[in-house]
Amino acid sequence: MDSLITASARALAAGDALGALKRVALRDDPPALALRGIAMAQLGEHPRARELLRRAARGFGAHEELARARCVVAEAEVALAMRDLGGSLHSLRALAAASATLEAHGDRANALQARLIAARRLLLLGRLDEAAAALARLDASGLPPSLVAVAELTAAELALRSLHIGAARNALARAHDAADRACVPALLAEVAEARAALDRPAARRLVAGGEQALRLDEVAALLASDALVVDACRRGLGVGTAWRPLARRPVLFALARALAEAWPGDVDREALIACAFRTRHPNESHRARLRVEIGRLRALVTTLAHIEATAGGFILRPCGECAVVVLEPPIDGDQASLVALLSDGAAWSTSALALALGASQRTVQRALVELEAAGRARSIGRARSRRWLSPPLAGFTTILLLPAALPIG
Repeated sequence: MDSLITASARALAAGDALGALKRVALRDDPPALALRGIAMAQLGEHPRARELLRRAARGFGAHEELARARCVVAEAEVALAMRDLGGSLHSLRALAAASATLEAHGDRANALQARLIAARRLLLLGRLDEAAAALARLDASGLPPSLVAVAELTAAELALRSLHIGAARNALARAHDAADRACVPALLAEVAEARAALDRPAARRLVAGGEQALRLDEVAALLASDALVVDACRRGLGVGTAWRPLARRPVLFALARALAEAWPGDVDREALIACAFRTRHPNESHRARLRVEIGRLRALVTTLAHIEATAGGFILRPCGECAVVVLEPPIDGDQASLVALLSDGAAWSTSALALALGASQRTVQRALVELEAAGRARSIGRARSRRWLSPPLAGFTTILLLPAALPIG
């Protein structure tokens, strides 16, 4: 490896993308193309970075499998930054094969990077159990501090999404120490932002005459208590470790929410029909459907609460002497989870958003059009290259709105 390539690689490791480009910008040999691709990725030019990395991978010969494996990992990192989460089976297998090749050649740092990319992709998709299993297999001991910082940041995000606040604080402390040793400003800024999320409001608790802002640790404590919590952030209800998800049953959740908001009083039938079925002119068919849906909700929450009929409507009675608490998201609207994903600063495709939310692309597209009309999102590009962005949300954290946030376990 010549001196310019070595100097460029060192500049990239220190986060100096422009310094790296100055040394190899006019070269087209495979090592230089790979370094140029990584530098362009650090500068946010992801499409160009992907093109350069693919050219570099093609340029390396059959006997240079280690270099080609590194290009595959770098391209996977770029795909993650571009929120290209679809990932064909071939590309996922290529990343796994690259990780095995790197491990076989003793390149533990890049092998760990490959596994971290896979774990971070699972986090973005909300597949927290799989992400936790992937992270549990990682061993970052003895590796560069910058990579240790990324690993700890990933562990911290998983802990935050799972509402394990103590574990998140510990992981962030380790991430800060590693980022400080690495002397990479971008990593230090990322750690600081993650730490700030712990002190920002994450949800609103409805109280008599108003609402109370709660931080993540306060939300976790509330969910671990013996109160019956109707959680509008994650669309479900539970007491302690018992959890009933209702994200895919919007009518049942609307009924549970209305009953919880009225507790300890009851809700009349017309109000429940208007809330659940969105009609102001109920008829007998709506009343019959209400009875059916109340029966379904009653069967679902039978171990947590009872739903009793009253002269005017229905009332929620929790089992035991526990209170009923309603948690509202920090932002209003039916597209709160979509806005939370878009607010991470990355440009998302419709397909990636649909994959992360577990919804159809058509549903997501309609929601994006509504957000764009309201000035809460904007698009760049056209056709298949179209991407969606949203301004960062200041003053609160949207952790609880991200897909598949787990109940306390």
